[in-house]
Amino acid sequence: MIAIFGGTFDPVHLGHINMATQCVNAFNLNTLYFMPCALPAHKAAPGISTEHRINMLNAAIAPYSFFQLDLRELNRTGPSYSLLSLQELRAEHPTTPIIFLIGMDSFNNLDKWYEWQAITQLCHIVVYQRPGQLCNPRPALNTYMLNAQTNDAQQLEYTPFGKLYFLPGETLDAASSSIREQLKKTNKNNELLPDSVSHYIEQHQLYQSGD
Repeated sequence: MIAIFGGTFDPVHLGHINMATQCVNAFNLNTLYFMPCALPAHKAAPGISTEHRINMLNAAIAPYSFFQLDLRELNRTGPSYSLLSLQELRAEHPTTPIIFLIGMDSFNNLDKWYEWQAITQLCHIVVYQRPGQLCNPRPALNTYMLNAQTNDAQQLEYTPFGKLYFLPGETLDAASSSIREQLKKTNKNNELLPDSVSHYIEQHQLYQSGD
């Protein structure tokens, strides 16, 4: 199986690490790829440089042998449409199951993504739910959920795409937006960041007021 975890990672935090680790454990993965996007189609552009985001990701995943980076979206011009990356991965691995890991907030808005229904025919969608988040799909997304959802993780190993799985496991309430707001007020270590990332942010004075 191939597993990818896309996002701006602005900054990468312990919630991301926990979410990715839970996915690795649930599917007994050898590798999970963090795939940072360049210009997200559904969010504001990152406020810091691509280089800083890559450096923080490398620092955060260094202790974990099963995490790697996939930088294809940073090497592509234009908006970071997940469809394009999944099409590339599917062309590279025609019959291999592909897992696309997203959070519940992203899943609730999946029907707003560029050609979202084509995405579901390229990979399995695995959704991780933070504390307090509710699954609240609109009608088209609800129809997909009713047809695709499974509670059996092994089913994702037997087919290359098309399943929806809600990932159980330990949750950690962390959001990059809240962390950025806190860092504007102080550059002290944030308990929701890996120590190496906190150190990097402090060293380079990132996310301070006026950035």
